[in-house]
Amino acid sequence: MSQENLHAVRKCVNALNQRDVEAYLACCTDDVELRSLLVALEGAHEGADGIRRFFADVQDSAPDFWLDVERLEAVGADRVLAFDRVSASGRTSGVTVMEGIPVGAVYDFVEGKIKRVQVFADRAQPSKPWG
Repeated sequence: MSQENLHAVRKCVNALNQRDVEAYLACCTDDVELRSLLVALEGAHEGADGIRRFFADVQDSAPDFWLDVERLEAVGADRVLAFDRVSASGRTSGVTVMEGIPVGAVYDFVEGKIKRVQVFADRAQPSKPWG
């Protein structure tokens, strides 16, 4: 299952970069939970409505948001660890907010679908989400 999970994470990231919310949701369970870098400010994005809100927020605040996958590692049968780089500029200001900032993410799977994504600003301390 781990190879399929790695493929699912790549599909999910590609869907995010293409702003294809339906393709993203196709990789996820119905009760998916996304805990982004801004979880302390925004809370978790839960279910299809929460993911749609996340996509809308990205489009509104940083339409050039981009996530580059550097490396993926299967951790057991139902978890993937991702090492990514995030880039984004503010919509109104055009000021680069993040340019290739390293982040980590943990993807938890249930029956081949992403159940939870938790993003961390500090790759060395995945128990401490940013915010």
